[in-house]
Amino acid sequence: MINVQPVTLERHPVRLVPLSLEHEEGLKAAAADGELWNIRVTSVPEPSKTRAYIETALEHRAAGHRLPFAVLDAGTGRVLGSTSYHDIVPAIDRLEIGWTWYAQSVQRSAVNTTAKLMLLQHAFDTLGAQLVGWRTDNYNFASQRAIERLGARKDGVLRHHAVRRDGTVRDTVMYSLAAGEWPEVRAHLEYQLGKPR
Repeated sequence: MINVQPVTLERHPVRLVPLSLEHEEGLKAAAADGELWNIRVTSVPEPSKTRAYIETALEHRAAGHRLPFAVLDAGTGRVLGSTSYHDIVPAIDRLEIGWTWYAQSVQRSAVNTTAKLMLLQHAFDTLGAQLVGWRTDNYNFASQRAIERLGARKDGVLRHHAVRRDGTVRDTVMYSLAAGEWPEVRAHLEYQLGKPR
């Protein structure tokens, strides 16, 4: 049975640390890099709602179904964004990775691939997860492409599944990666990170 506890993960160029209120100003700055809160299909907080965003994440952590991280530049400590383990189901060794967003200036860099590699490595190799899932808005095509680049398989679409910030209801695209698929995906992600950019 997986036991997800706060942990710090590091691999150049990023460090994942448990999210806390001390990251509030850094998250505001990361979100302002591209005014990401204006993207309809994401969960990026508006500047005035960043503290509430962190507090909600910490409440979820206390309830045992989410472990939120601040994503930091490993060299400078600058906050680049956030990601989480969520929908943690210890009884079946399953969790999801989500609530992920990054400052626009580091999107399509090694940041996401490195962060996901560390999260997957920890989930499968340390925690013993049998399945890692992802979910995204049916109109968040950039997120779908990023998840697919990681090697996850599309499971299907849950129709009329969740409310967006603007009050509309989205369909949710579900993806997953099983433990047996992890060795090949790990090799692929290592290859991607080793290629010149």
